[in-house]
Amino acid sequence: MHIFCDSKLRYHIVNDIDILVGDCREILPTIDAQSIQCCVTSPPYWGLRDYAHPEQIGAEPVPTGYVENLTHVFREVRRVLRDDGTLWLNIGDGYARNGGTGSCGPNAKVGNTKKLIQKRNCRVPDCWGLKDRDLLGLPWRVAFALQEDGWILRSHITWIKKAPMPESVRNRPSNATESVFLFAKSDKYYYDNQAIRESSGANLRNYWILGPDSQKSDHPAVFPKELARRCILLGSREGDVVLDPFSGSGTTALAAAEMRRKAVLIELNQEYADQSKARLEKGIQAALWS
Repeated sequence: MHIFCDSKLRYHIVNDIDILVGDCREILPTIDAQSIQCCVTSPPYWGLRDYAHPEQIGAEPVPTGYVENLTHVFREVRRVLRDDGTLWLNIGDGYARNGGTGSCGPNAKVGNTKKLIQKRNCRVPDCWGLKDRDLLGLPWRVAFALQEDGWILRSHITWIKKAPMPESVRNRPSNATESVFLFAKSDKYYYDNQAIRESSGANLRNYWILGPDSQKSDHPAVFPKELARRCILLGSREGDVVLDPFSGSGTTALAAAEMRRKAVLIELNQEYADQSKARLEKGIQAALWS
């Protein structure tokens, strides 16, 4: 694929997959305008996981900075999309917490993943009138910010998790869903409503019940390949280029390759980029021999 004006460290993998290693805020401006058909991505949660890089999005002192950073990123995504392109954005939420011994205390963790970023300075952010234990509402705050920045917000999809992460909470229901937003660059965007249908043959509904992938990953936050597959089938044609500016374990590219699409990944963390490369090479070879 010849869509880059410039790039940092770049891995090229069989079947037209490129992994660009670096900060997406620096790399996206080097990608040619209108060279991407579809963006499918899941940015880091705010204040939840440490992705082991000093410049990571999600480590901002307050969530307003997180919203601003994502708005900047997706403004560049809109520039590189074709006029009929779409953005499929999976984004998680979180809670405002004061310090303590629980989810914001010195031993705070999420399952067996890395330490929480928030424990470094865990207090209720001074914004939006937040109080201790408030749900931040980040998915919709980001969605409205992107809408105000020029995106057309077309759909909110509820991803219902078959196997959500257990929570030991006693004063609210356990979380078992996440948000997926469909944004369009223009009102004449590509959407293949025949690509995926309900089992009855009806139009696809905006709640998706999806389980985790059986294949384990060293990345702390992997969304299901089926989620990426649906977004790619609905928002692109065979041979189109799919972008993921927060590629993580490379799930978007693996789904794209299986659907005969090209893919461009951007990954900030060198270790995760190496893991993605190995995973993609193994997964693509397995698909070729199946």
